[in-house]
Amino acid sequence: MEWIAIILFISIFVLILYGYPVAFTLGGLAVLYALFFLDPSSFNALPSRVMGVMSNYVLIAVPLFIFMGIMLEKSGLAENLLETMAMLFGRLPGGLAISVVIVGAMLAASTGIVGATVITMGLISLPTMLKRGYDPKLATGVIASSGTLGQIIPPSIVLVLLGSVLNVSVGDLFAAAMLPGFVLVGGYMLFVVLRALLRPEDAPPIPQEELDAFRQKGFGRQVILAFVLPFLLILAVLGSIFAGVASPTEAAAVGALGATLLTLLQGRLDKDTLGAVCRETTFLTSMVFLILLGATTFSMVFREMGGDRFLVAAVTRAELSPYVFLAVVMIVVFIAGFFIDFIEIVFIIVPVVAPIFEQYGMNLVWIGVLFALNLQTSFLTPPFGFSLFYLKGVAPPEVTTTHLYRGIVPFVLLQIAILAVAIAWPEVVLWLPDLLSVE
Repeated sequence: MEWIAIILFISIFVLILYGYPVAFTLGGLAVLYALFFLDPSSFNALPSRVMGVMSNYVLIAVPLFIFMGIMLEKSGLAENLLETMAMLFGRLPGGLAISVVIVGAMLAASTGIVGATVITMGLISLPTMLKRGYDPKLATGVIASSGTLGQIIPPSIVLVLLGSVLNVSVGDLFAAAMLPGFVLVGGYMLFVVLRALLRPEDAPPIPQEELDAFRQKGFGRQVILAFVLPFLLILAVLGSIFAGVASPTEAAAVGALGATLLTLLQGRLDKDTLGAVCRETTFLTSMVFLILLGATTFSMVFREMGGDRFLVAAVTRAELSPYVFLAVVMIVVFIAGFFIDFIEIVFIIVPVVAPIFEQYGMNLVWIGVLFALNLQTSFLTPPFGFSLFYLKGVAPPEVTTTHLYRGIVPFVLLQIAILAVAIAWPEVVLWLPDLLSVE
């Protein structure tokens, strides 16, 4: 029976690679296997499992954060941020690329919607960077990688889902992801500066006369509108969580209201905008929860067949050390990210390996952040990196797929290096949650 559970696991992967819908593959195949190989009474536990998911208070944060992100996308925030940051950093080596990284980090901390961020920055900044003489590989690499920062910088939907699957505090995951996320931002910026210093022709500065002309047009007010207001929203959401004033779900509601007010202040809130935001939120939320329900069914059948016990016993017999097992899982997740989406990895692989990490006595908050860092690369790695697809879809004709694939390599290597640092020194991840728990 345990071997049948492993065959079920492999079958799901094969069908997803063939392009079958994830939610129905997970749930449907699990039910078929259960009908053939399990007692019908095993289905008695399924309704309570499903209701447990639907009534999970933490998961209410998912539609609220999605609403917040889409509302901010409609507000015109990204355009104002990019224009203002470009002028602030315009004379630095690679200043325009640095502004894209900073805007990517701020949008990550205020939206967390990767597709929207990449498309918005691709439409606004890519033509500008190319017009100013930026190397297409550097320009596309910066935009694609900065757009995925929403996977790791809170409030991240990935961290909410990982918290639910690993059964750990989402607030602790948010706190633990802060330092690695901003180290990643610093790494991107350092790479851009070094590239601009070594090859100035790849990242020329903005002409001084253009900067002077922009700064004469109410520059102070522009900075306040573009930078301070979004920063206050980020502070309200994350600050309320870290201060213990609000749970992640309550903070998500604060963020959704704040994003609506910010859109109103920008003069972009009307009936059509609100309708579009609600439709897109409903669509994305339905997709996530359908996959989650399919994953719940798969998890129940897999455990009923003894698949989790089989894996724990196999790892125990192999006498793998905790760090060797962790390395194997991280490599598997990294490779899986080349072919399948992060949501599928969260709901298929993570529930299977979580009991083994627990048996090893490893900190699941730390494990969750390692997964998030690793899953971020799934948006960047060819051939199915969604961030690359999004950017290619809005890029000018002269930007080729080769530019995208070659441009992203240094940023993927940076992420792998920072993941290795987080594995080697867990305190990089855990110091902030420990500090907040002490206080």
